[in-house]
Amino acid sequence: MPRIGFNMANTDVGAIVFGVLAAGFMLLMILALRKVLNKGDSAKAIDAESSSPAIEDGLSEEESTDEIEQDDEPSLEAAKPQLEEHTETDAEETLESSQEAMNRGLEKTRKGFMSRLKGALFGGKAIDDDLIDELEEILVTSDLGIHTTQKLLEGVRNELSKAELADADLIQNHLKEKIREILGEKAPEFKHSDGPTVVMVIGVNGVGKTTTIGKVAARMNRGGSKLILAAGDTFRAAAVEQLGIWAERSNSKLVRGPDNSDPSAVMFEAVQAAQADKVDYCIADTAGRLHTKINLMEELKKVRRVMGKAMDGAPHETILVIDATTGQNGIAQAKKFSEAVPIDSIALTKLDGTAKGGVVVAICDALGIPVRYVGVGEGIDDLRDFDPDEFVNALFSNE
Repeated sequence: MPRIGFNMANTDVGAIVFGVLAAGFMLLMILALRKVLNKGDSAKAIDAESSSPAIEDGLSEEESTDEIEQDDEPSLEAAKPQLEEHTETDAEETLESSQEAMNRGLEKTRKGFMSRLKGALFGGKAIDDDLIDELEEILVTSDLGIHTTQKLLEGVRNELSKAELADADLIQNHLKEKIREILGEKAPEFKHSDGPTVVMVIGVNGVGKTTTIGKVAARMNRGGSKLILAAGDTFRAAAVEQLGIWAERSNSKLVRGPDNSDPSAVMFEAVQAAQADKVDYCIADTAGRLHTKINLMEELKKVRRVMGKAMDGAPHETILVIDATTGQNGIAQAKKFSEAVPIDSIALTKLDGTAKGGVVVAICDALGIPVRYVGVGEGIDDLRDFDPDEFVNALFSNE
């Protein structure tokens, strides 16, 4: 073989060796880079978990503005830290009266509403059409809504004499009295006399249905009642797990089905179990948005019918949960739900988190449905019975 051929062969072997070494070096670099990236991802995951929203917060920052659908409630992992904070009531919390709790819950609303109202009425301005227009803006921006605002101002114009319209105190007291009339009476007790009381809780995802059920169950359990909680939101696994935690905390029995199972079947089983176990209450969670082709409202109608088949007259109370921070959108939600199923009362969550607490007045005026519960904080005892007198006193307080 010619010498030049032998040299070429040697050159090929050297190139192969060099290529193998280079490939090994590149592989080591890739493994080292992947290790660094994995550490970074782990750190981000830990940061994300520590900053996850509490279960009471419900909506994400990118919440939907659609009239009915809102973003899903947080996952179970995000909810656990908040659930763990719901321990037994502290002595200091026990001492807080209902009026004090309402004053605290309406603090943001009162600071905006009352300061502007007093500035308009007691700022030395003439009581004229311009002042009435200013009052209208104050009431509307406090989320009382156009219809309720117009009703209140028509009362001011038509029921007060010219001399009374010159008295700022009389105007303020007139508004206070009319708002109290709109709020109506306290929601009546819903305890069913014959067998367990079946309560159906409805509302869009993110408003705090599961948390509301848990807090109500905890209160009832402390009062000596036996409960069954029905996990009817079978399309959101985290909702079932969250309700399970609340069931343990309130010494309640949980009735659940497989993930994505028929909610009506779960409800039927729960109502039958409530009768067999002779419990006092059966509280049913429901889906707020179904990720299937089945329409949400049609599904709720079906669930209600099945409850009635399991026990005559069930559900005995249907509570609609509304997030107060959604303002007038909450009224739109209530109208849609009331078209599908009868609504007996409303639970208004996160009242302390908004400056537009006037939505309570707008809801009562637009729907004629009593508000049963209001959320004035994240604590387990911050879900309070709604008292119209306490609400008006808190709204017009000089604190």
